[in-house]
Amino acid sequence: MRPIRARRPLTSLLTAMAAVCLAVTAAPAAQAVPTGAEAAGKYIALGDSYAVAPGTRTYDDPNDACRRGPLSYPRLWAAQHTSYSFVEASCSGATAAEVKSRQVPRLGADATLVTVQAGGNDVGFVSVLQNCILTLDDKDCVAGVDAAKAAATGVLPGTLSGTYAAIRGAAPSAKVIVVGYPRLYKIGGNCGIFGLSDTERGALNSAADVLNSVLAQQAANAGFTFLDPRPAFDPHTICSGNTTWVTSLEWDKLNESYHPNQAGHRDGYLPALNAITG
Repeated sequence: MRPIRARRPLTSLLTAMAAVCLAVTAAPAAQAVPTGAEAAGKYIALGDSYAVAPGTRTYDDPNDACRRGPLSYPRLWAAQHTSYSFVEASCSGATAAEVKSRQVPRLGADATLVTVQAGGNDVGFVSVLQNCILTLDDKDCVAGVDAAKAAATGVLPGTLSGTYAAIRGAAPSAKVIVVGYPRLYKIGGNCGIFGLSDTERGALNSAADVLNSVLAQQAANAGFTFLDPRPAFDPHTICSGNTTWVTSLEWDKLNESYHPNQAGHRDGYLPALNAITG
């Protein structure tokens, strides 16, 4: 029999998760402009919570709903490439549709590099995680994952197509990199029988795989480059036994849970981005 996991009161948990994950209006974009010589280029970062600071525990302003901070991979890339001016439009909770409506207006014809990481919120991936955490039955978790995958393959392609077209229209000369999402778990790893079951962990990994396949296809359709983080992150997922690059569930810090941590941004996403941009 599968051990019963400790549960927090459902109402308080759902309220906390909703506060973390509901879409918010983007705050003014952070911008750094190089001094001295004219900028070699202009980098604009678009996206959701994976493109900002949840998981790093370090924020510009902990009360800012966008939850931006200095240890995210776009900030780290900008810090390494100081000849570029930098605009951070990404905001925690953003959907791909909101990237189009609220963040793409930050682009301009002078943009030379754009990263965009969005799509997980469009298919309700946070709700799927929430359901898998709370349910006692693997079947309920798997059913939620299946619904998210159906949304990813049925609805998300059209949304991404519109968002990517808007990016290209606003930044016609920019190199655009679509950034994917890591898997969360090592199946059969060192987590044992506590917490989520391997059935649930496998289902969540499959959702990440489907989401990434949709992102990759739509990136190719738009003529953009896809950054797949899974090869780098897989040895460092939860239960891997190695240094973990994604945060696990933390009841007292729900807004940090299931996001890249400092190492994930620094050692996972940043080198992958540098491999593409040089």
